[in-house]
Amino acid sequence: RRSAATCLQTGGMLTGVFDGHAGSACAQAVSERLFYYIAVSLLPLETLLEIENAVENGRPVLPILQWHKHPNDYFSKEASKLYFNSLRTYWQELIDLNTGETPNTKDALIGAFKRLDNDLSLEAQAGDPNSFVNYWVLRVAFSGATSCVAHIDGVDLHVANAGDSRAVLGVQEEDGSWTAVTLSNDHNALNENEVKRVVSEHPKSEEKTVVKQDRLLGLLMPFRAFGDVKFKWCIELQKRVLESGPDQLNENEYTKFIPPNYHTPPYLTATPEITYHRLRPQDKFLVLATDGLWETLHRQEVVRIVGEHLTGMHLHQPVNVGGYRVSLGQMHCLLMDRQARSASFFEDQNAATRLIR
Repeated sequence: RRSAATCLQTGGMLTGVFDGHAGSACAQAVSERLFYYIAVSLLPLETLLEIENAVENGRPVLPILQWHKHPNDYFSKEASKLYFNSLRTYWQELIDLNTGETPNTKDALIGAFKRLDNDLSLEAQAGDPNSFVNYWVLRVAFSGATSCVAHIDGVDLHVANAGDSRAVLGVQEEDGSWTAVTLSNDHNALNENEVKRVVSEHPKSEEKTVVKQDRLLGLLMPFRAFGDVKFKWCIELQKRVLESGPDQLNENEYTKFIPPNYHTPPYLTATPEITYHRLRPQDKFLVLATDGLWETLHRQEVVRIVGEHLTGMHLHQPVNVGGYRVSLGQMHCLLMDRQARSASFFEDQNAATRLIR
C-alpha cells in the first residue's frame, strides 16, 4: 500500500509505503490511519482544542489532511467510526499532556507510530459489537506491516522507517550524473546495530534464539513492524483473544501458532528510526519503496532510471555503434529502433510505473 497527503493545518506533505505480511489487512489499516496520527501529533494546542470543541458541540471539524488518492484507493467505511474514536482519544490525551511547547517533528513521528500500533492492539483486545469490524480489527492485529514515511516541509525532510522498506534520495551532480543517497536503515538481520538492539532487550539465556537463521525468533524477516501481535502479546493474551474471537480467525493455523522460544515478549516494535536531511538544490527526488524493489535493483540503478525518466536524458545520449562502421541505412534502422523504444518509454506516466516495468 502507499499513501500521500498534505497537512492542511501545519504545512508539509506526507508520503509513505506500507508492506504487509501474513495478509494485507494491517498494511491497509496503517495506510488509512497513520497520517492522521502524524498530523494530529504535529498540531499546536490551540488547534487541538478547536477540533475537540467542534466535535463536542457537533460542529464541522477542521480538515487536517488533503489526501492525494488514486480513484481505485480503498478506505474502510465500516471501521471509520472506530478509527475516529481512537484518534479522538489520542488528541484528547495530547491536550491533557500538552506542555505548551511547539511539537517537534521527530517526536511527533515517533509518537504517532507508537500510538497507532498501540491502538491496533487495544482494538483487537476490546473487540467490536459489529461482527465485520470485530473480525477486521483481529485480522489487522494478527497480520503485520512495515512502514517508511517521509514528511517534507520546505527544505526539511524527515524519514520515519520501521522495517525493511527504504528511502533513497536522487541527487543530480554537476556533470548531470545521478547519485543515490540512502536515508533509512533496514531493520533486519543484515543490520548489526539492529541485531544488537533486539538481543539486548532480552535475557542472556535467549541470546541464541531471539535472532535465528537471520529472522526474528527464526520466523520474521523485519525486526520492526505494525501489528504482528504474535510477536508482542503474551501467550495467555493471544489464547484468550483467539478463544473469544470469531471462528474464521480461530480456524487459521497461523494465528494459533506460537513462535518457538517465546519467553519474554514483546520481541517486535513499531518504533521508527528517524533520519533528517536538509534539502539542497541538487536533491531532485525521493524514492520510497518496499524491499521487493531493492532486492531486485541496486539503489544506484533505481535513481538512474528515475532520473533519466524525469529529465529525458536518455534521448540526448549518442547512438553507440560499438566502434563498427555502419552504412546510412543501418544507422537509419538504429535511429528508428531508438525512436520506438523512446515512445514506449514515455507510455509510462510516472517513474514508479517505469521501475516496475
